[in-house]
Amino acid sequence: MALGALLGAYQEDDTGGLRGLLPLAGRTLIEYQVRCAAAAGAAPIVMVVERVPAALQDAIERLRLDGIPIFAASDVHEAVTRFEAGSLILLIGDGIAPPVDLVTALAEEPEPAVATFPDDEAHEDFERIDGEARWAGVALVEMKTLASTATMLGDWDLQSTLLRRTLQEGALRLPIAPETGEPILAESPEQLDNFQRGLVAASRGTRRDWASRYILPPVEEFATAELMKTGFRPGSLMWAAFALTLFGAAAFSRGWLIAGLVMLVLSTPLDTIAGRLATLRLRPLPTRLLSRRLLWPAAGIALLALGSWESRHGSGWGAMMAAVATAAFAQAARTEAGTDGAVWDVWLFSRRNAILAAAPFAVFGAWTSYLITMFVYAAASFCLLQNVRHSAPELTRS
Repeated sequence: MALGALLGAYQEDDTGGLRGLLPLAGRTLIEYQVRCAAAAGAAPIVMVVERVPAALQDAIERLRLDGIPIFAASDVHEAVTRFEAGSLILLIGDGIAPPVDLVTALAEEPEPAVATFPDDEAHEDFERIDGEARWAGVALVEMKTLASTATMLGDWDLQSTLLRRTLQEGALRLPIAPETGEPILAESPEQLDNFQRGLVAASRGTRRDWASRYILPPVEEFATAELMKTGFRPGSLMWAAFALTLFGAAAFSRGWLIAGLVMLVLSTPLDTIAGRLATLRLRPLPTRLLSRRLLWPAAGIALLALGSWESRHGSGWGAMMAAVATAAFAQAARTEAGTDGAVWDVWLFSRRNAILAAAPFAVFGAWTSYLITMFVYAAASFCLLQNVRHSAPELTRS
């Protein structure tokens, strides 16, 4: 069955502006709502508005540039024409910041459903349904209910009236499960602060190596906080990381070893920051994204370029052999590791670990020693993986 989404952007906040334009994660609340609906598979997404200020128009354009099918409707009759007959429609209340897990879970319901809170003091700002429950701001309604509501709406509020009619027709009530998190009804930016901190914290994901776990987090946090306020595309950061890696390889081939290392170091947090930005915008990067897949071979090229330079300038064939062997063992370990996430994987050879480990060697100009150390590191990582995963698989998980 087709799934659409209906949102409102007409109620005012404490300052007289639109609730939907309250800031959230570097964008606006209405953009977050639309992205939640898109993550649940809703299309089209219709926004009912009475006026379209410049800030709201900018938000709509940003969403459209990201390929999200958003339409602004000046009244409910226009909104009705956007949906297919017989479809189910996600209803997200004006000013509501829902956890994305709640929206996606509700979208999977096969019939109309209403998310509810208990009628208590903690939820007194939410709309009361009866003496026992309040509306949590998210519901799944039928197209025919929306159409019939439009014919008799008059001066009544669309969302409240549609909610009442959906309940009268026997919609399922779904109490909010604690593990999904609670929606926020926002009338001021301060009410969204904790919700935003939760979104930023949730974007951190799993850090699989010691470089990203212990050294890069401050850089990630700062860059993510600054970039989420901009229109910078996560995919561009991935390509920037790839380009910096290739520039580093080119610098190594010309003997500009410090410059090459600086470019490689600059590349190390970019893919993680890109992933966090994509998560905050509820459009995670594909696992098999081309730019992500190219980072590993590009780092291998940089390693071989460094080995080639060292072998031609005093270290002989040993430096190049160390670089080739390191690349071979690193690839073998990467293939052997899989994706099961053993607790000790953080200490194994990785692109970031190898790049940041070069810093102390660079200080003393001991580049050949670095290559030999990386060879030992990569070989040891591969041997450990082989031994543990094939001899004692029960040790691979925490």
